[in-house]
Amino acid sequence: MNVRRLFVASCISLLTTSMVFAIRGDIEADLSSAFQLTKEQMGLIWGPAFWGFTLAIFISGAIVDVVGMRALHAISSLGYIGGVLLVLLAPRPDAPVSSIFAHTGTQLLYVGFLAMGLSQGLVEGVINPLIATIYHEQKTHKLNVLHAWWPGGMVIGGLTAVLLTSLGASWQIKLGCIIVPAIVYLVMILGQEYPRTERVASNVSTGDMFKEAMNPMFLLLFVCMWMTAATELGPDQWFPSIMKELTGIQGVLFLVYTAGLMFVLRFFFGGVAHRFSPFGVLTACSVLCAVGLYWLGGLSSGTSPAVAFMAATLFGIGKTYYWPTMLGVTSELFPKGGALLLALMGGAGMLCIAVILPIMGAAFDKAGAGAALRTVAVLHIILAVVFGLLFLYYRARGGYRAVKLETSSSAV
Repeated sequence: MNVRRLFVASCISLLTTSMVFAIRGDIEADLSSAFQLTKEQMGLIWGPAFWGFTLAIFISGAIVDVVGMRALHAISSLGYIGGVLLVLLAPRPDAPVSSIFAHTGTQLLYVGFLAMGLSQGLVEGVINPLIATIYHEQKTHKLNVLHAWWPGGMVIGGLTAVLLTSLGASWQIKLGCIIVPAIVYLVMILGQEYPRTERVASNVSTGDMFKEAMNPMFLLLFVCMWMTAATELGPDQWFPSIMKELTGIQGVLFLVYTAGLMFVLRFFFGGVAHRFSPFGVLTACSVLCAVGLYWLGGLSSGTSPAVAFMAATLFGIGKTYYWPTMLGVTSELFPKGGALLLALMGGAGMLCIAVILPIMGAAFDKAGAGAALRTVAVLHIILAVVFGLLFLYYRARGGYRAVKLETSSSAV
């Protein structure tokens, strides 16, 4: 088993996932114009990407031990390629549509983004238990390094979009760029040997795995994941459009900037969660995100770029450790839950985004870009309270400690 090759392939597959996110946000205005859609309709068109992610990650979490991580990883690549092609081939309506299902073109957009969402779910459903298994002594650290490639893909996708825009390239060419890394990681994983998941290698039964999902502490973290993901990725998806309206600066630059911050912090400082307690870090993240989003929501077109980037810096630093630390805590506190609990957490994260996107879009339509950001900022205040209480709870019990399982290194 080539552990390094599997880790690199996992990083590239996550990079592909976030490139979809960044480029989709950049081409939103062109897509809305080409298919004559409102912002709310565009949010509904994007929705299946997240519903599909949720469906795929839930299913993959339950069947990954049966079907195998390699097969699901390969299928995810094919889904990206097929989804992009469906969007590129979709015919455009001649007039505004009353419903996104009223025209073949908008229906194909829906299906295309659904296919890409399914692929995103398969990627998360495979790479999280894969990394937790091959690096079972460094779960949170390695998951942070792995998930550095989510913002890494944002940077690459965003800069690619900026470069292609400067060259006068169409939105179709931008979207087509996603196919390249999808093919790269497909080639890397063909013929590779994948390990059994940590849960299977430890002889933990499927029944015990499902029982872990009923643990009260897990259920609390499950609810928190809904809020962390909604307040992290919801604003990210709308950033290119919102920041353009608020500041007059090309919005994708803000997305690239905050993603760059996240990449550096996750890649080089991925172990910070354990140095200062995972729940302590999550509390600090929530406070920074709340301040950053409220600040961003109050900006106007006359705001200086320096002030705008200062507010974006707070938000960018704050959201850095949300997703990987939530996954790391889940894997460390509930290892018997295996791939299922990681899938439930990742699925909850994406399911809530499918809900928050049209809500933000409607706020954008009715009250402007700032209102769209302030709509979700209040959730960070709630999270700061919850994570702060969990930090105090574990501190009173002698500190946060990961639960260990005895595993073998057998591969399949």
